[in-house]
Amino acid sequence: MTTPTAALSAAGVSIWLDDLSRTRIHSGNLAELIASRNVVGVTTNPTIFANSITDASDTSYDAQVAELAQRGATAEEAIFEATTQDVRDALDVFRPVWEQTGHVDGRVSIEVSPDLAHDTDGTTAQAAELWAKVDRPNLLVKIPATKAGLPAIAASIAAGISVNVTLIFSLERYAEVIDAYLSGLEQAKDAGIDLSTIQSVASFFVSRVDTETDARLAAIGTDEALALKSKAGLANARLAYELYEQTFAGDRAQALLDAGANRQRPLWASTGVKDPALPDTLYVTELVAANVVNTMPEKTLEATFDHGVITGDTITSEYDASRAVFTGLESVGVDFADVTQTLEDEGVSKFIDSWHHLLTQVREGLDAQR
Repeated sequence: MTTPTAALSAAGVSIWLDDLSRTRIHSGNLAELIASRNVVGVTTNPTIFANSITDASDTSYDAQVAELAQRGATAEEAIFEATTQDVRDALDVFRPVWEQTGHVDGRVSIEVSPDLAHDTDGTTAQAAELWAKVDRPNLLVKIPATKAGLPAIAASIAAGISVNVTLIFSLERYAEVIDAYLSGLEQAKDAGIDLSTIQSVASFFVSRVDTETDARLAAIGTDEALALKSKAGLANARLAYELYEQTFAGDRAQALLDAGANRQRPLWASTGVKDPALPDTLYVTELVAANVVNTMPEKTLEATFDHGVITGDTITSEYDASRAVFTGLESVGVDFADVTQTLEDEGVSKFIDSWHHLLTQVREGLDAQR
């Protein structure tokens, strides 16, 4: 019998796991998820690595931390060594998937330091450093879609580095992300780089949009406002897919596609449901269309496998209804531009906090070994 995750994959959605740990890799769990849950990629971020490396019950990092301590490594150097090793090992697990999918999937992401979120040159330099250190063609370097991140995205693509653009919340910023990708491809083409070797995804966050918007709707409290709860996240993502379709059908993109380039696929991130009143597979089953990625926490992945109902495309027939949601939000007084800017600022801040927590924990671990 076809499983819901197999049906989702057949509908054109690439299922990626939003989690990684050394234990998951070496226990065989990651390979099992590939075999039984149709998982074809992994995303990571500082919070995920912080949870993994600082887990007291996980001893898989102890030997490496001890060795790095003896070498006199700093916390930053130790994290760089540990995380790039994990990502490299995961990429090797995914290598057959990468080959079977024509180099589209089988991808693992690693993020530049959140401290560089507003530093274009620093982001560009670290993206190149991570790409060289991991040294696997199926890597994606994760760069945030901040204003400073946009030129770093273009520069990285221009250098032939595949990029996962993260922390996208608004359609306006998404349009700028696509422009940065196309600009990078044009520069890569002029430099004689094989465009077919460059892949990119644009990570559009979903559930966080509902969390912030719904709080504002609840504060307004009218019947009209409350009727719009839990609709903004899906509407925003669906209109992002419309923008993707329109832009990559345009002349500028088509010239690059004709030269061998790949489309920058939309990726649905933050797909774990935060509101217990909502179906736990909402941000999976309602965001199905061809050539998208859905990166899920394991809980959401298992819920989808267990009882997800996949009915085919749930995006392209919903554009008008999605626009109506935003008309409604404006009419009740929700400033959606402020919603998305708040979410971007909070997203960067949360990743910085996780990063510094990780630095503190690793520094203490190193000191204990010296």
